[in-house]
Amino acid sequence: MSITLRHIRYFLATAEAGQISRAAIDVGVSQSAVTAAVKQLEAYVGAKLFERHAQGVALTLEGSRFMRHARNIAASVNEALHFEQEPARKIRGTVRVGVTYTVAGYFLPQHQVRFARNYPDVNIELREAPRASIEEDLINGRLDTAVLLTSNIENSDQLDSETLIRSRRRLWLALDHPLTHVEAVHLGDVAREPYVMLTVDEAAKTTGRYWTDTGLRPRVIFETSSVEAVRSMVANGMGVTILSDMVYRPWSLEGQRIETRVVSEPIPSMDVGLAWARKADLSRATRAYRDFMSLTFNGADHVLAT
Repeated sequence: MSITLRHIRYFLATAEAGQISRAAIDVGVSQSAVTAAVKQLEAYVGAKLFERHAQGVALTLEGSRFMRHARNIAASVNEALHFEQEPARKIRGTVRVGVTYTVAGYFLPQHQVRFARNYPDVNIELREAPRASIEEDLINGRLDTAVLLTSNIENSDQLDSETLIRSRRRLWLALDHPLTHVEAVHLGDVAREPYVMLTVDEAAKTTGRYWTDTGLRPRVIFETSSVEAVRSMVANGMGVTILSDMVYRPWSLEGQRIETRVVSEPIPSMDVGLAWARKADLSRATRAYRDFMSLTFNGADHVLAT
């Protein structure tokens, strides 16, 4: 048996959806086709990539590791089919790129390395800052572009943006938590649990919005800017949290398992993408950076669907 791009596509869809049925809808095939592809992939790599639970599936440790490779495969295919090598070697210049905390730690590095490999004469100056400061610097011309949470952008009248990836938010909880056995988890269930609140990248502000819509409030026992602190506390059973798949890892630093569950109420995704000043005259190097990132993500579905 050989592995095809279709196997990779179905695997990524399942990992992102957390449910075979939803993944099948996303890629436009039957559930049995997705299930068969995942089983074939697991047999080929010799590891269990997903664990099944009442609400769907969750990545195993091996699955999380494989997902990084799968995303690289998808991105590399896009490059091979759409990327023009000769023009890239002729592009030179400096691009000042603003990044927020979550982007810097959980999204950008691997794509930054690939861009540098393909555009060796383009110098990227990365600057980490809060979203509000980045927006101001884009508008005032101190930054050329930014990779940030587009779902949080406020100055949309002066900035253009493109979302690259939508990361679903799910409930995180310890392996032996009672809610792991509940068929449908609601925010009302979560409201009765001690809650660990992440504050970085306006996470608390975003959390407040969807809780307010339900008339409920989380029972916050601790606030922190450290994702690893949240991960450790949840894994040890101190509390639960709702965070995006982008920052999820199935194990804490102590090696304890963290489970995820979909919450029944609609919870907005964490959207990551590019932003630039609407009136800016973008340099060739900046356009190359923007187009590279756009193609890497927004070209993937088209390429892998063929």
